[in-house]
Amino acid sequence: MVRVLPTERLLGSGNESSALSDSRHEQPPVIKRTEIVAIALVVLTAICVTGVLYVARGFFLPIVMAFVVGTMLSPAANFLERYRVPRSVGAVLIVIAVAAGLAFIIGLISAPVLDWTNRLPELATQLKAKLHVFDRPIALWHEMQTAIGGGSAQTSSLELPKFDWVQPTIEFLSPTFTEFLLFFATLVLFIASWRDLRRTLIMTFGDHDARLRTLRILNELELHLGNYLLTVTLINAGVGIAAGIACAVAGMPNPAGLGALAATLNFVPIIGPIATFAVLVVVGVITFPTLSGGMVAPLLFAVITFMEGHFVTPTIIGRRLAVNALAVFIALAFWTWLWGPMGAFLASPLLIVGLILKEHLLPDTSPQLPSD
Repeated sequence: MVRVLPTERLLGSGNESSALSDSRHEQPPVIKRTEIVAIALVVLTAICVTGVLYVARGFFLPIVMAFVVGTMLSPAANFLERYRVPRSVGAVLIVIAVAAGLAFIIGLISAPVLDWTNRLPELATQLKAKLHVFDRPIALWHEMQTAIGGGSAQTSSLELPKFDWVQPTIEFLSPTFTEFLLFFATLVLFIASWRDLRRTLIMTFGDHDARLRTLRILNELELHLGNYLLTVTLINAGVGIAAGIACAVAGMPNPAGLGALAATLNFVPIIGPIATFAVLVVVGVITFPTLSGGMVAPLLFAVITFMEGHFVTPTIIGRRLAVNALAVFIALAFWTWLWGPMGAFLASPLLIVGLILKEHLLPDTSPQLPSD
């Protein structure tokens, strides 16, 4: 015997099934196990690569430095090649010119640095004697620490740090002769064979679209890194000249060396200008009899770097190479920790390389969020 169900029950079951199916669609997406495994593998790979780069920094730092600087200098080799200069000869001439420029800057900086290094104990005594103005605030600070039970009030004057760490730190951060030799040899060979390397890398891919994408990436890397080196060098040279003039006007000793130091340290974003300002403060306080007189040159340099960072650099470099300040700071901290001062120099170029690769290899195809 066949029973006929009421129409209401049939409709009700249909509504319930559609509601269940709708509720399933409204549930948030669940992360699959394969996705978790893929994320874990990426994290482990990044940790392993970072460890290898840190342990083998003596090999990878000169090689990466040569590749980045060679890509920056490739437009100069192309320019010489257009005037019938063989590329190998042009590579040697470019490297000799770069080495001569570095030797000139080091010569300007090294003489006063060596003189001041030999006089560190005497200069530390002079600096301590001129900073007695801070004795009363320091005494109040120690009294407050004693009142809350956090220290003793025996020390009431400014204690300068010992300078025993300076020489070991310089020896640790300075590259060895072998690293310099590896860098310059790799740089010459890279510039001389850059066209063949480009062709080989492009022809590695069999797909036409992949070859075209690789060609675009290489062209953009060469263009933007070359523009970055040229513009930053010109800007930093201007900052160094302006800093030297400011030091000369303020009566600072060896203004040419201080200007060269300002131009060199300005290649390191954020940290470089701060370090130059600190050096000018120390030199000014030691040189001049009054604290106000010693702060003239540092304050002029602060004005120069403010104008350069907020008006000159954004205008010349433009929005195309402008990157987020937080990204620059994190990249600077990471590469400085990994490779020291040379890593700090490479932080911005490597960040530009990463952004170009991300733009071409991982294009943004997701829908844009609505405007506020």
